[in-house]
Parts: sequence; C-alpha cells; structure tokens
Amino acid sequence: MIVINNFNEFEAQIGKELGVSSWHQITQEQINKFADATLDHQWIHTDPEKAKTDSPFKTTIAHGFLTLSLIPYLWKEIVEIRNLKMEINYGIESLRFAQPALVDSEVRLKVKLAGLLNLRGVIKATMAIELEIKDQKKPAFTGEVVFLYHFIS
Repeated sequence: MIVINNFNEFEAQIGKELGVSSWHQITQEQINKFADATLDHQWIHTDPEKAKTDSPFKTTIAHGFLTLSLIPYLWKEIVEIRNLKMEINYGIESLRFAQPALVDSEVRLKVKLAGLLNLRGVIKATMAIELEIKDQKKPAFTGEVVFLYHFIS
C-alpha cells in the first residue's frame, strides 16, 4: 500500500501504477442487495434458475454499476491518503464495460495516476482504472475516474 501525506507526495506518483487491490468475490447475496438498493431486479442479475436456461452466460451476472461501485472500497486497499479534510468522488471521464462479472467471480482493481491538478487547494486526481476478472483476459471495465481531495492546510 502506498501512503500519501500531501500534494507533493501525490504529484511524485503521476504516470505511475499505484497498485492492485486484493481479489473480491461477487456473491449472489451482494448482487441481490445491490438490486434492492437500486431497484434494478432484472432477472439476468437476480434469478439464478432463469439465468441457467435463458442467459447466454448460464448464470447470473453482477450489475455493471455494482462493479463500478466497488471502486472506492478497492481503492482504499491500494492507497492511503492522509491529512484530508474531505474526499469526493467527482466523476468518470471515460468508462467501457468490456465483459460482465459472473456471480461468484473474483475481481480486483488496478490503478494508475493519470493526472493531478491543484485547483486552489483542492486536488483533482484522475485515475486510469481497470477492474480485472480472475482467470479472464478481458476486464470487467476500463476507464478514468476523478476524485477531489481537500488536504488539511
């Protein structure tokens, strides 16, 4: 895990791969809870029996947005940013879902610091990300996400 205490330490990481998280297994329970939270109960996610017969994947798949929502959790395994007043998920610059994560598959996040801007004391960090799926050539998604960091002065 990388520890970053201030802007200068963050800046030294521009263009570098920051690391890779541990593997996280996506369970049917997690998929069902996500479906409840988002009101997205499409059978391809929540009905294992129907998925066995009617889905091209022959099992349920995680919601694309469920995999995306794992970014903050997995990011915290890669980098610890200290001396913060606040951290904000600011946006997504680009994102492509390459393939679905099947139920019980394991995923992990790979992150590279693509860019860093100091906006009058607020740090805008752009991360190139990839969510790998264990034993698969293609990732679940690739893209760039943006976080805002407010360091303690």
